[in-house]
Amino acid sequence: MKRLLPLFGLVFVFAAACGQKSEIYTTPNGAIDGYDPVAYFTEGKPVVGQADLSTVWKDQVWRFASQKNKDLFVANPEKYAPQYGGYCAYGMAGGYKAKTEADAWAIVNDKLYLNYNKQVQQDWLKEKSEMIEKADKNWPEVSKKQ
Repeated sequence: MKRLLPLFGLVFVFAAACGQKSEIYTTPNGAIDGYDPVAYFTEGKPVVGQADLSTVWKDQVWRFASQKNKDLFVANPEKYAPQYGGYCAYGMAGGYKAKTEADAWAIVNDKLYLNYNKQVQQDWLKEKSEMIEKADKNWPEVSKKQ
C-alpha cells in the first residue's frame, strides 16, 4: 500500500493538470479552436486561421486567415476577441465554462459571442440581453477558475 501512495499522488496531479481550463477556450489548434476571430466581423462567418499567421495574446496562440486580420487583432485584441475568452456565452450565464463551436456565434453590440452549438445558441438568442447581463456578472469570478 505504501508503494501505491506515490502513484496515486502522480495520478491526482496529472488529472488535475489535464482538467485545467485557461481563461481562453483553447484546443490543439489554438485559441477558439484555430478560428480567426476577426473574420467574424470582416467576413461575417467563421474562417479557419492559418498556423503561419498567428500571434500570442493572453498566453494563447490565435490564428488568422490573412495578414490584415492579424494586424487588426494585434492593434486591438479586446475589440475582436470573443467575450468570456471564447467559452459558451450561455454556459457563462449559468456560471460555468463550456467549449464552443465556430458556427454558433453572434455579434451583439459589436462584441463576439460564441455558443456550445447551434441548439444552445437558439436558446441563448431568445434571451440574449438577460444572458449577457448574467454572463458579464459571472465572468470575473469564473474566468479565474480552472
